[in-house]
Amino acid sequence: MNEAKIMLQEYLISHPDHAKTIEYLGDIAGHQKKWDEAVDNYKKLKNNFPRTANYWYKYGGALGMKAKESNKFKALGLIDEVEESFLTAAKLDSKHIETRWALVMLYLELPGIIGGSEKKAQKYADELMLLSKVNGFLAKGYIDVYFKRYAKAESNYKKAHEIGNSKITFEKLYDLHLNKLKDKAKANKLKEQFEK
Repeated sequence: MNEAKIMLQEYLISHPDHAKTIEYLGDIAGHQKKWDEAVDNYKKLKNNFPRTANYWYKYGGALGMKAKESNKFKALGLIDEVEESFLTAAKLDSKHIETRWALVMLYLELPGIIGGSEKKAQKYADELMLLSKVNGFLAKGYIDVYFKRYAKAESNYKKAHEIGNSKITFEKLYDLHLNKLKDKAKANKLKEQFEK
């Protein structure tokens, strides 16, 4: 990865505004958890291409991860910009699934006093449902798990798995049975069925 980073940085010297190169450098920095570096790269992109939802999403995501790893006071100062970035991405692209997922998680994790709420999270889960039934049921299940409504979560994850039958839908349902419902037999049965 470091070799790729060096090559991209060298390319950027002669092509300083090459969007894909800047994005890749941001992605590498994010993968390495170098949040300031990722934020700087994505900030350039969102400023140079303010109509591109994915750049706003990536900027908000890197800023959010920086906030998570900062002290509470510094994090508080970043939250509004994280939210604004995700909301901008959602407005720019009505079909951007990752942004809606980010908003679901953001509104669940934020305390109510600074803007978090289940109602807001559900709004974006509903939007996901319109874009992709699998993502919609996964988001609703995620919200239910967050509030320890495990029976409802199971119902939503089952629906997601019936439609998607993917590794992700299986893992969510399996984890719910094994770690939240503490039903190892059901978890193992699900695993056997999935591995057929």
